[in-house]
Amino acid sequence: MATKIRLQRHGRKNYAFYSIVAADSRAPRDGRFIEKIGTYNPNTNPATIDLKFDRALYWVEVGAQPTDTVRNILSQEGVYLMKHLKGGVAKGAFDEAAAQQKFDAWKADKQSKLTAVLSKKAADKKAQAAERLAAEKKINEEIAKKVAEKKAAAVAAAAEAAAPAEEAPAEEAPAAEAEA
Repeated sequence: MATKIRLQRHGRKNYAFYSIVAADSRAPRDGRFIEKIGTYNPNTNPATIDLKFDRALYWVEVGAQPTDTVRNILSQEGVYLMKHLKGGVAKGAFDEAAAQQKFDAWKADKQSKLTAVLSKKAADKKAQAAERLAAEKKINEEIAKKVAEKKAAAVAAAAEAAAPAEEAPAEEAPAAEAEA
C-alpha cells in the first residue's frame, strides 16, 4: 500500500483550511485517511501550521510520499532536517545529543528570524500609520487655513458692508447742504 502525506481541504468557499493527513494514495483528496498529523491555515499572515512533529517524522521515515505543498511545510517545520540528522546518527557521524543540539540551534535561529521579520513588519506598519497621520494633519491644517481665510474674508466683507452703509448717509448730507 503506497502512503501519501497530503492536504485535506476544509473551510468555506474562498477561505480554505487544510488538514495534513497520511492517507492511502488511492483514496480521494477529502476521503478516507489513516491519520491526521496536523493543520495548515494559509489565510493568516504568516500561514499557521500546527503539526504533530513526531508523527510526521514517523510517516516520512516509513516512506510516505508527501505532495509538493506538504513537502514544503514539512521542510519549514524541520521534519526533513531531523530525518537527515537521524541518518547521520545511524551512520555514526555524530551521536543523538549532537543531532538534537544541531536541530535546536536551527529551530532557535529560525525562530529569531521569524521574530525579526514580524517586528520589522510591525515597525513598518507603525511608520506607515505615522506617515498617514502626518499627511492627514497637514491636510487638516490647510483646510483650517482656508476656513480661517474665508471667515476673515466674510468678517471683512461684513465690516465693509457695514462701514459704507454708515458713510453713505454722511456723504449724502453734505451733498444735500450744497444744494440748499
